[in-house]
Amino acid sequence: MNEKSSSKSKKAVALRYDSAKDTAPKIVASGKGLLAEKILELARKENIPVYKDPHLVEALIQLDINVEIPSELYRAVAEILAFIYTVDAANNPGGKFYDENS
Repeated sequence: MNEKSSSKSKKAVALRYDSAKDTAPKIVASGKGLLAEKILELARKENIPVYKDPHLVEALIQLDINVEIPSELYRAVAEILAFIYTVDAANNPGGKFYDENS
């Protein structure tokens, strides 16, 4: 497989979840091929953890941007959030994930 066809087969979906505003995680970016590469490049540049799950990305890529994920995907996305919290905790020992004043 050459680099060009490898890039075309790549898929990426970016999620955002703000527990103060959102009832569920939302799709904020989604793409295939070069767009997927750009999403992943931006994630690396901004030190955003990347979680690889081809089956989940297939389900999420079907959704529109700025749409909350459906309840059927909550469990899978919860695993992603747990992964991100673990990565954040490893990179920020003793850090807090909440605002003590709220």
